[in-house]
Amino acid sequence: MSDRELERFRAARVTAIHRLDLIAKGARITYEDGTPVDMADEKARLEQVVKDMDRRIARLELAGAKPRGPLH
Repeated sequence: MSDRELERFRAARVTAIHRLDLIAKGARITYEDGTPVDMADEKARLEQVVKDMDRRIARLELAGAKPRGPLH
């Protein structure tokens, strides 16, 4: 994954965190047909998305890390 792709992935994580913040502040979402979204389910889904992104970003950063120091 390129640095540019990793930055876009990080930006998507920030967006998910922002949406979680909006939910915490009482935001309500509806589908296009006006049906309300179950906000508890949406919150749980976004929390899992952020956790998954955190793991993936950490793995990508580790894989792309350049050795530094006298032991490398």
